[in-house]
Amino acid sequence: MKRILCILSAIAVFAGSLRADEGMWMLPLLKELNADAMKQLGCRLTPEQIYSINNSSLKDAIVQFGGGCTGEIISSEGLLVTNHHCGYGSIQKLSSVEHDYLKNGYWAMSRSEELPCKGLTVTFLENMVDVTDIMDKAEQKARKKFAREEDIEEKVDKAVDEAIETVKKQLEKDYPLCTVTLTPYYNMNVFYLLVTKTYKDIRFVGAPPSSIGKFGADTDNWMWPRHTGDFSMFRVYADKDNNPADYSPENVPLAPKNHLKISLKGVQEGDYTMIMGYPGRTTRFQTSPELEFQIEQNDIRIAARTVRQNVMLEQMLADPKVKIQYASKYSGSSNGWKKWQGMKLAFGKLDIIGRARQEEAAFAEWVGKKANRQKEFGNVMGEIAAGVESQRKEMLSYTLATESVGRIEVVGFATMLKNEFGKSLKAGSDTLASLKAAFEAVSPLYDDYSLTVDRNEAKALLKFYRENASVEDYLQGLGEDFAQMDIDSYVDGIFENTVFSSREALAEAIAGKGVEVFEDPAANLSKSIYQIIYKYVPVIRKASSALADSRQIYTKGLLMWKKGQAMYPDANFTMRLTYGTVKGYSPKDGVIYRHYTTLDGVMEKEDPDNWEFVVPAKLKQLWQDKDFGEYAMGNGKMPVAFLSNNDITGGNSGSPIMNADGQLIGLAFDGNWESMSSDVMFEPDLQRCINVDIRYVLFIVDKFGGARHLIDEMDIVK
Repeated sequence: MKRILCILSAIAVFAGSLRADEGMWMLPLLKELNADAMKQLGCRLTPEQIYSINNSSLKDAIVQFGGGCTGEIISSEGLLVTNHHCGYGSIQKLSSVEHDYLKNGYWAMSRSEELPCKGLTVTFLENMVDVTDIMDKAEQKARKKFAREEDIEEKVDKAVDEAIETVKKQLEKDYPLCTVTLTPYYNMNVFYLLVTKTYKDIRFVGAPPSSIGKFGADTDNWMWPRHTGDFSMFRVYADKDNNPADYSPENVPLAPKNHLKISLKGVQEGDYTMIMGYPGRTTRFQTSPELEFQIEQNDIRIAARTVRQNVMLEQMLADPKVKIQYASKYSGSSNGWKKWQGMKLAFGKLDIIGRARQEEAAFAEWVGKKANRQKEFGNVMGEIAAGVESQRKEMLSYTLATESVGRIEVVGFATMLKNEFGKSLKAGSDTLASLKAAFEAVSPLYDDYSLTVDRNEAKALLKFYRENASVEDYLQGLGEDFAQMDIDSYVDGIFENTVFSSREALAEAIAGKGVEVFEDPAANLSKSIYQIIYKYVPVIRKASSALADSRQIYTKGLLMWKKGQAMYPDANFTMRLTYGTVKGYSPKDGVIYRHYTTLDGVMEKEDPDNWEFVVPAKLKQLWQDKDFGEYAMGNGKMPVAFLSNNDITGGNSGSPIMNADGQLIGLAFDGNWESMSSDVMFEPDLQRCINVDIRYVLFIVDKFGGARHLIDEMDIVK
């Protein structure tokens, strides 16, 4: 486990050559790398006001919301705002046909009406400690000490682990009730210990109806111009000592270290902007063989999800109950489905792979100029290509199975029950207790389950799998030849006889049959499918490990080669900052998009016969009356969304976009279609971040929702 040495000295010279709009920057390095560029662009805050360990700073108002999004605290009483699509799953779980908060929206008019969200968490960043040098010194010392030992690598790794554990224990002592996690950056070349605090009592405060919060739905997803009021509000609760606690009626609103002020001044093209949040995954250090393979896998995912989503949507539009049950499942699936399609188009239009090859050729030329470089980096590109090829067949088979037949829900129920049963047995529980524990783990999945949807999906997905799988990957042990079977009849037989069809049937079967429940037809199908999936896991794991080692070496080489250029680490769900400006763009010749949209555009898109573009009557009346209050623009129009050139990706959803004074001006919620290759390569002329204007958020809360009391607890700057 070799790491690059003195990484900070290698990258500290970047500041003078940074692009204003590119980069997901690490907060502890802002002073060294970004302060001058940010100031030149218009930022009026110091790095310490943005990120500080010893004093309150902006980072104390930003949270990781639910593990996959970002949120921000906007009052001294723990009020939190994020995207509607980030709160979507929690809102869906609270909804029913009688109380459809997705369709109709919801506003808690008092604290007693704020609804607990089971399982939802928010996490604050407390500290980041660079331990790269500590690990390097421990490694060097161990290598010297055990130089003649046969098991040197094992002893070196143990010594490094012990060194990190010492620092970790001290941080756990210094930060009680916190979690300390070792996190790699720059493809395992730099390491930080992250100290975080997670709150578990989160309550739903309010959200607009989906006709506002999800206006445009799939059609407008990833598109500009955009007219979506993509926001929802929650509140963080703590115990009487302001510490994390499980839900209790005795808990009180969190008193945060900091919360964002909100600006009503609006935005103009060229204004400074910055976004802080938790971007998920980028792959800007990937090579051309990896990129080609990524597109190949995405083609399978797109095709499989098309089949599944068509079944879901048909049933959702036909049954209000199913629409609620499957709203989050459909939304989560379709988001990636559409993004991957845009990515493939962008790869072709922007020649992403060709440009990657050019960079690799230039890197190889640089490597070839010195013998020591050739020794360290000369084989790395070939090793990466070989690593990709070594798992190609297996990974494609794995992807096909997991994206199709692996998505059949009764199969998932049976698989999860068996896995949880095995874990409980291994932990020492007896058979009955293990079955009960396994049932408790599976039981919540039935809250959002439709037998009809699952049956129809199973038929469609099994047919899709048979049409696309190689014969050697055909399912075995089903009682008949998979190549010739009547899939419709086979699936009907499963669903007419399986005990996994409902929570009640499964509970009864466990009570009456015990472990014989695993002889169920759905369990048999699960076994058949996972025989295929598990068959390929060892090969994939081995290849992935080798690829990780090669990427580490390649990234080290890139850092050395590009010394003096902007080299930020790939996103990895840790807090980052990106800065830029409000800016429109031109997607193609003769077309220029301005930087903002208004409520006029909502009315222009209105289509009462299309569920994606229905406009609530009250919103239409407010528009007709021009009843926008203090939230209107100077020209009397009601702003909805605006563009900036900030560098974001998935996980940034819900992130605050702030002005030069760190005041909230909007919420980041999407990227644009023309730059769907942005996770791989930043496109300064095309890449834009789509933000819902905070004035539209407040207008909906106040004028549409009638929740003025929420406005009153915010710090608003006019």
